[in-house]
Amino acid sequence: MTHSTPPDAEARQALRRAMLARRAALPPDEAARLGHAAQDALLASPAWQNARQVLLYVAVRNEAATARLLDAAWADGKQVLLPRCLTPAAAPGATGSASPAADCDNEMCLAPCACAADLKPGRYGIAEPDPARCPAIDMDAVPGLAPNFAPDLAVIPGVAFDRRGNRLGHGAGYYDRFLAHPAMVRTALVGLAYAFQIVPALPVAPWDRPVHALCTEEGLTWL
Repeated sequence: MTHSTPPDAEARQALRRAMLARRAALPPDEAARLGHAAQDALLASPAWQNARQVLLYVAVRNEAATARLLDAAWADGKQVLLPRCLTPAAAPGATGSASPAADCDNEMCLAPCACAADLKPGRYGIAEPDPARCPAIDMDAVPGLAPNFAPDLAVIPGVAFDRRGNRLGHGAGYYDRFLAHPAMVRTALVGLAYAFQIVPALPVAPWDRPVHALCTEEGLTWL
């Protein structure tokens, strides 16, 4: 997906800076308390309990935590998909790179991850599935020839969300490109955040795909 300059780019960037600063200033014990409550709200939902394949993320830099979700998913036998971002040097076609089905260039690839031991620091210092242990899933594989890519639930991070489910990310477009994939059409998308990250309205770009629900320490709300 090719992105041009989004509408109200200055407004989006100003809000991004303000929200990141507020999130960074959140005391660790408060972040833990709020994240715990938000995860409990999602864990209690039928959408979580009935999901067999879930897309999660590993929280970093005071994002809403996901450790309880990861542990619960692994304990319940759900298939957990986690993102991995690669440098161009590791992209398909580069010297010594993996096969095209295994990785991709400047995209958010997904890999099944069976436990915490499968994680290692990735491109941005974020814990990601180790390529040596967790080959990326082929989202475009012919059914029956590869593990099915059919996430029932995707937990999506964001810098801010609005009450219609629109999302403001970090600006790199990883999630925008990924969520546009046809395989995600039937996936329930849940934005996980702190309540202060929910704003009345966000400037919307043409490629934005809203989430179906927002989950904060105040509860899970379907939109």
